[in-house]
Amino acid sequence: MFKITQMGIRWTVFFVLLIMFSLIHIGIYKYVKIDDTRIIKNMIENRKIEAKQSTIEKENIWKIQIDKISLNTEITEGTTKENLNKSICHFEETQKMQGNIALAAHNRGYEVNYFADLKLLQKGDEIKYQYNEYKKTYIVDKNIIIKDTDVDVLENTEENMLTLITCVENEPHFRRCVQAIEKEEENN
Repeated sequence: MFKITQMGIRWTVFFVLLIMFSLIHIGIYKYVKIDDTRIIKNMIENRKIEAKQSTIEKENIWKIQIDKISLNTEITEGTTKENLNKSICHFEETQKMQGNIALAAHNRGYEVNYFADLKLLQKGDEIKYQYNEYKKTYIVDKNIIIKDTDVDVLENTEENMLTLITCVENEPHFRRCVQAIEKEEENN
């Protein structure tokens, strides 16, 4: 009935190849589309994670409050020049909660001079410190002048204390050092 010719075989092979080619393209398209969807979902998930981390970082509380000199401000990690020009800075090599917590700031000649009145602090004055959930009150024990090479004041101690350091006016080789000891909790 049907006569198979060379032309018929060619058309049959052509249609079979065309169908296979179409099926392959449809499969690739679906795979690429699925893969693109995964990529987009991953990007959205990563952005959600980044936003959540950013929110967590903003929720971190790190501050110092000294009512006697009307100081209540946040603390920044690292005593780089850039950080000191805008905030009170934490010496990275010191503790943040237990032991010796050391901070530095400018006292004059800059846009922000948070430790300008540090010289007014006297033995018995209170300093409040907070690092996230860690909240402590410290009592000033010393307000002294030290050499700029005296780094012993930054060493860790078993006793919980705050060490505040700033420059001394017109004395480039000296620093003012205020040390405060953790106030004992009152038992009720």
